[in-house]
Amino acid sequence: MDVGWVYTVQESMHAYAANVYSSVTEELSKAKDRRFISVEQEFFRLWWDTVATNSHKRQVRQLVKEGRLEFIIGGQVMHDEAVTDLEDEILQMTEGHGFLYETFGVRPQFSWHVDPFGASATTPVLFALAGFNAHLISRIDYDLKDTMQKKQSLQFVWKGSPSLKEKQQIFTHIMDQFSYCTPSYLPFSNSSGFYWNGIALFPNPPKDGVYPNMSLPVTKETVHAYAQTMVDNIKKRAAWFRTNHVLWPWGCDKQFYNSSVQFNNMDPLMKYINQNSNEFGVTVQYSTLSEYFQTIYQSDLVWEVRGSEDFLPYSTEPYQAWTGFYASRNVLKGVARQASSLLHAAETLFTRYRISFPDGPVAPDWALTKLRALRWAVSEVQHHDGITGTESPKVADMYLQHLTQAMMGVEELFAALILLPHNIVVPSLLTSHYHRKGVHHTLEQHVIVYNPLAWNITTIINVTVTFMNAAVFDEDGRPVSAQIQRSAQSNVTYDLLVVVELGGLQQRKYLIKLSDKSCSGRSRCGRTYSAKGVLFDRVRVQDWAKTGRRLLPVLSECYKLMFDQDTNLLHSITYLEEKRRVRVTQDFWEYHANGDVKVGPISDNYIFSTNGSAVRAYQAVEMEIVPGKIVSEIRQYFYRDESDKDYAYSITTRVPECFGTRPRCHRLEQTYSLGPLPLNTEVVLRTTTALNNNRTLFTDDNGYQMMKRPYRKFINNTLARNYFPMVRMAYIEDDLSRLVLVSDRAHGVSSQASGQLEVMLHRRLWNNLPWNLGYNLTLNDSSVVRPTLWMMLGSGNTTSKLYQREAVELQHRPVVMPIDQPQKPWQDKESRGGFPVQSVVLPPNLHLLSLSVPGWNYSSSHDIHLGHVHSGEDLHSEPDFDRVLLRIMHLFEEGGDPELSTPVTINLKEVLQAIGEVKVVEERSLTGTWDVASLQRWKWKTVDNPETTKNKEFWSRGEEAFTVTISPKEIRTFFIHFNTDKDF
Repeated sequence: MDVGWVYTVQESMHAYAANVYSSVTEELSKAKDRRFISVEQEFFRLWWDTVATNSHKRQVRQLVKEGRLEFIIGGQVMHDEAVTDLEDEILQMTEGHGFLYETFGVRPQFSWHVDPFGASATTPVLFALAGFNAHLISRIDYDLKDTMQKKQSLQFVWKGSPSLKEKQQIFTHIMDQFSYCTPSYLPFSNSSGFYWNGIALFPNPPKDGVYPNMSLPVTKETVHAYAQTMVDNIKKRAAWFRTNHVLWPWGCDKQFYNSSVQFNNMDPLMKYINQNSNEFGVTVQYSTLSEYFQTIYQSDLVWEVRGSEDFLPYSTEPYQAWTGFYASRNVLKGVARQASSLLHAAETLFTRYRISFPDGPVAPDWALTKLRALRWAVSEVQHHDGITGTESPKVADMYLQHLTQAMMGVEELFAALILLPHNIVVPSLLTSHYHRKGVHHTLEQHVIVYNPLAWNITTIINVTVTFMNAAVFDEDGRPVSAQIQRSAQSNVTYDLLVVVELGGLQQRKYLIKLSDKSCSGRSRCGRTYSAKGVLFDRVRVQDWAKTGRRLLPVLSECYKLMFDQDTNLLHSITYLEEKRRVRVTQDFWEYHANGDVKVGPISDNYIFSTNGSAVRAYQAVEMEIVPGKIVSEIRQYFYRDESDKDYAYSITTRVPECFGTRPRCHRLEQTYSLGPLPLNTEVVLRTTTALNNNRTLFTDDNGYQMMKRPYRKFINNTLARNYFPMVRMAYIEDDLSRLVLVSDRAHGVSSQASGQLEVMLHRRLWNNLPWNLGYNLTLNDSSVVRPTLWMMLGSGNTTSKLYQREAVELQHRPVVMPIDQPQKPWQDKESRGGFPVQSVVLPPNLHLLSLSVPGWNYSSSHDIHLGHVHSGEDLHSEPDFDRVLLRIMHLFEEGGDPELSTPVTINLKEVLQAIGEVKVVEERSLTGTWDVASLQRWKWKTVDNPETTKNKEFWSRGEEAFTVTISPKEIRTFFIHFNTDKDF
């Protein structure tokens, strides 16, 4: 049941989704042999909270206890696998699993990832970490699936991570060519087969219960024809698998909303087949997924092993490469990641507050409500028709509304945590001021900056101001290095770039003094440099006959960038550490899509298809260079026609100087502006270099691990089938150099020629395919998008230490919160607020993936919790505010870097002492529902290990209670209990 897509969640709940759970619950209770599997928790939770009667709830508890209603995956949604980030995949699973475990005491152990458009190698790793015993997928390349069917290799054991290997391998089942739906063709009827409840009606269910396209009822006259059709299909499928047990999915999208009609036809059909099993050679029974996989597991076969290769990209036909959605709805992709980043920051800040000020004025229930709203919205948009951009416009609007409303709520929480007095002794930032006397020409503004990472960072923040002069001071009145310049995007605002140094999980307050008049003297000007731009004439492409004659250098401690005044484009980059110069140029190209199905293949929300190569997207380029002391900024404007007044595209490149204790000058920060696009245009940023990469590309799988993407040739559609998803990062390399891009949102990426790295940043499409028109899925996206990429160039050894951390730093940039408007000066009585300022710092190869107060209330002992669930008592539990969820991830791959790809031993008590005194540490499964000591996943016999042994999870704990050793690519999850007895 799609959580979005064509219809909003509210429309789907009204039209069919609520009826699925009401009617299935009633029908399962009528016969002991009936079964049902439920996937997406968002719909179930909405039904449970707003529709289900007490009678329904009693029935559901009994059905779940008996194993006849089974929750599969158990996340809020069936998440996409190509363009989602692992932090968000983990979040949406944790939200669903927490609800299921608290409410029913059940922990999903199988997946049903039948609809995402291609399969990532990260997903099976995460499911294994969550305690799953088997994984099920469906959508893989049509030609590969055909080959695997013939070889009976649709079932295998998948080692998704080359670092974790067999530690997190998982048995995987790929659905055959009939996919996850019951076959719809009936040789004896014009109606769809086996769908007796017909097709769901929108916006309202029919009052008479008669739906369109209801299958012929099973009667004495039709039962044999139905049975023969079903048996023939079962036998056809059986030939593609190694055991004589066939998984036959009975259902499809939007089915079982009138399940009495379904079961009343399914029951007699199955009975007839079983009564005539000698004739048919088949017996059938209702089954949950766990019953099926248990049977396969007990077959005791030895299975082939698949390494860490994924199943991306995905094609359904020769000209249908589902690589377009990697770039569809760029704005939604960006807002989804921004919301995730804000949530992570707020979770960490609230956790610190809760431990430090358990009786503080921010009500924990109110705070948790704000956090849960954003958890829900971020989880929801991970749906495989959400962040993918493959939904209708009204559903995209729904996701954006849910995200922005929840973000506003969390921003309120941020303000409360920072600004409210924490206790009566320490004054707050709002109450500790009084007016200074005297005449002032300046206004003052206060800004709080919070670092959500558990690393010490030195970085540049951008505060937009409307004054041409500004000075910045820290809490102690010391001037802070800054730079002010006219904004690239606006003639009425200025960018105030401030160098901030922050400890891990630390916040600082900065004072900005603003004035329209030129300042004089250190006390007024501080350490702010006023940067002025130099504008270069517009250059026409047709005048490019001679280039490379007039090169302009832009220098930092890491790079020398050369810009060509004959083209106004980047010409080359020298990375100074090794004094190696690489030819590099960047510009925009367009693929022009066909919109008429009568003419040829089309591009749409999902599919990228082009008849020819990309064409240059501009006829002239302007350039402005803003030399600075903090950063130098290069602004390039690309004009579609030579005489256009407004540019079509722009690149703004910030070249940071070396500053602070750690050089961040390796990072070339680029922001682009694109749109509105002409119709049927797909725009790429093409970075062309002298690197000899043989068109081989490396891209990340969900921000977790890098995948090698060699260029492949196909009979048809080679260009589109060589596009891959980039969630956080991509790079090309040769023996000497590597060019890396890290991203703030997902894009499509390809290397169409040696030395090229092209990123699809935006698409606007329309076509006349009736299916697309009927569902409004033509992607007529007229938005202006402003994505960010950070670029790095260097040797493989240098960049291998950087890009994983850089990707995390881009995702989790400091939160900048102005706490007032520019106003007449105040003066602090106190230089600091009362919030803890000690930093929390992890080693450079470990990332604080989660630090939150989940709020789910269940005993850490499974037996005790089950006793509570099955006691029949009122189970409405108050949130648990004392249990903290901690996740730490090792960022590096085994063998990736001589120093950083090694196991790291830390003492959690010492690492977290800046937050509070750790009393108890419990290691848990990825989503928190298993004690790892009791988690024993099934061990499958494989060709490289045919002996079955108990599957140990190999976690390394030190002899001391709080010592943990974390190996490359491990994600370790803990429940932490702090001592909250504070003396004030």
